[in-house]
Amino acid sequence: MTTAEMTTTDLLETEEAISLVKSVFARELARRLRLSCVSAPIVVLDGTGINDDLNGVERPVAFPVKALAERRAVVVHSLAKWKRLRLRELGIAAGRGLLTDMRALRPDEDYSPIHSIYVDQWDWEQHIAAEQRTPEFLRATVEQIYEALLATEAEVAARYPDILPVLPGRITFLHAEDLLRQYPDLTPKQREHEAARQYGAVFLMGIGGALSHGEAHDGRAPDYDDWSTETAPGYQGLNGDLLVWHPVLQTALELSSMGIRVDKLALRRQLVLRGCEQRQELDFHGRLLRDELPESIGGGIGQSRVCMFMLRKGHIGEVQVSIWPEEVRRELADTGITLL
Repeated sequence: MTTAEMTTTDLLETEEAISLVKSVFARELARRLRLSCVSAPIVVLDGTGINDDLNGVERPVAFPVKALAERRAVVVHSLAKWKRLRLRELGIAAGRGLLTDMRALRPDEDYSPIHSIYVDQWDWEQHIAAEQRTPEFLRATVEQIYEALLATEAEVAARYPDILPVLPGRITFLHAEDLLRQYPDLTPKQREHEAARQYGAVFLMGIGGALSHGEAHDGRAPDYDDWSTETAPGYQGLNGDLLVWHPVLQTALELSSMGIRVDKLALRRQLVLRGCEQRQELDFHGRLLRDELPESIGGGIGQSRVCMFMLRKGHIGEVQVSIWPEEVRRELADTGITLL
């Protein structure tokens, strides 16, 4: 079903379809990864090291809290580090994990058909054993997530016959270094485009560390994903991005960023590489360095992006309510796209 065809239906039907996608995927993900649903914060106190720094340059929404003597609070960017603390607080055993609905604001995000200042994710984290910090375990976990996507697409197609399944039966694993060697003259986003177009669904490993040409494929903060551990000669990183080919936009669409989290050795190494050694004094980092936090794997999966893909929508504003420039609304309306 094309975007234009979908927008001729009642908006309520679109809302019902969004609810279907979200409920089915959350159910399938939780079952496969043995996740328990928990509540999550939308704000945390500044200066604790808990908030996700993303690429290290994005500004959080911040405000003083009167009842806490004007201490500064920040709206979360994601819950990458908070979830690891919560695993310990809830006493979640190895092999099990947590799943939560994350709501965030990213005011520095650029508008595009797949970007908004409002971010909604399924944030998940699983307690693992130290010996599971391997590329093989990472790939096995990605395959379980991909199975949840396949199951969701199948249920959506059964409910809405005009939506035909397009995901390949298996996801392809590539390393950012291999993609660089294959397409040395392309930008990182252009490489992702070519890989997603060729394979339909790709997990691109090794995001954050410098590749052979001296640059990272994309930015990552130094204190949640492990992007620096050597996995083979010339290869590093126990993390990656899950990409699919969007049939309406005809481009790569990132659905998830995830990875095995840093242990204390990787944390120290990455803080040095990023020139952030002072973060070792923050509460979160200190607890990790004192072996007070469990080993884990986790990530965020974009709810609106999964809905975009599953419902074959051409703009993220068709599946989430956000703030848009009025000229964007008018331009999209002229093409048959109605923003929520």
